[in-house]
Amino acid sequence: MPRAPALAPVEYSDVVVVGAGPGGAAAAAHLAARGREVVLLEKDRFPRDKVCGDGLTPRVIRELLDLGLVDEAHGRADGFATQRGLRIHGGRTVMELPWPQLDDWPSWGGTARRAVFDEVIARTAVRNGARLAEGVTVTGPVWRDTSATRVSGVSWRSDDGEVGEVRAPVVIAADGAGSPIAKALGSPRRTERPMAVGARAYYRSPRADDEWISSFLDLRDAGGDLLSGYGWVFPLDDGTLNVGLGLLSTSKEFRAVSYRRLLASWAGGMADEWGTTEANRVGAVRTGPIPMGFNRTPLHQRGVVFVGDAGGMVNPFNGEGISYAMEAAQLAADVVDDALTTRRTADLDRYDRELRRRIGGYYTLGRRFAELMGDPRVMHVCTTYGMPHRPLMELVLKLMAHLTDREPSDAKDVLLNTLQRLTPAA
Repeated sequence: MPRAPALAPVEYSDVVVVGAGPGGAAAAAHLAARGREVVLLEKDRFPRDKVCGDGLTPRVIRELLDLGLVDEAHGRADGFATQRGLRIHGGRTVMELPWPQLDDWPSWGGTARRAVFDEVIARTAVRNGARLAEGVTVTGPVWRDTSATRVSGVSWRSDDGEVGEVRAPVVIAADGAGSPIAKALGSPRRTERPMAVGARAYYRSPRADDEWISSFLDLRDAGGDLLSGYGWVFPLDDGTLNVGLGLLSTSKEFRAVSYRRLLASWAGGMADEWGTTEANRVGAVRTGPIPMGFNRTPLHQRGVVFVGDAGGMVNPFNGEGISYAMEAAQLAADVVDDALTTRRTADLDRYDRELRRRIGGYYTLGRRFAELMGDPRVMHVCTTYGMPHRPLMELVLKLMAHLTDREPSDAKDVLLNTLQRLTPAA
């Protein structure tokens, strides 16, 4: 029998957070730690899955450190594995690149199944004082008045048929790429900004204890033709690999390919090395959208703050979104906490401005990169002529993983920071 949510028909809170993925749960955790009353609504029940590579870059590790969930000595919970860096496969070259040694970022990364990772963050929010209601689907915004100029909460329906409202002066929408809240506000996805589709499956493998996550830059279809995408193999703590691939919307194959068949073919082609046979596959091949580069703006609208995939906060260079969702969540907590004190809705606009200042230029660079990579010949030239040169690939790793110091002494960091600063945030 489904458990009824611990919600009255009408609840009042300082903040209601829609979606308990890493962004929503982290926002709830930070706000609850500041003493705010927070209701966190999740349409599924934990543990629940999410189509993702399950990779935790050093940017994610920093957010976990801020939440007290790992320590600098690589302390971690069950279900988490740690890795030294990235193994890149491109052309005839295979190169292992450790995560860079920096002042502002940890020098290690990790992996964890999203079924584990998301619940860890959500339970942290509960420990901090947030109220989590699982099996609750948000059905729309609650408006402060008939003019629909200001949202003052959300309506919900539980999976056992109960209905109600949570009324709050601020709504944090972390409700995924499709964002029903955004649709209700009339805020469409910006179609000129890149999207990707990812497909992934889990395989039992003797190489699940690998110390490196692997990225494959010359993805090919069954006929051997080069595609404008990349593949990955990420080792997990439970004896399996997360094996997946993604294609960009800027490519001609984006809508023409069967992602499930492509993944099965690609994984089978490297079974001798990785053990990725159909007999070793655990569960189904799953696919999902990857919204990139702030593809929904503005990020604050009428009392609603968008976090994570709902705001298109995925890195266009590498398809990674967990870190940006969690970083945006921490910023949202700061801005919302201040706005609740001043009681001025306009103060929430600082969230949009600050996110653009921090990563807007970088995302603009990423969108240009995605446009170039829409032609697989460009990737072929890059992998053939760039991959053999280690200093160049160390620079590329820093760029694609978005890892530089704010006050750098390294020439690579100075160059990349200057590029980001000079590139306008659109």
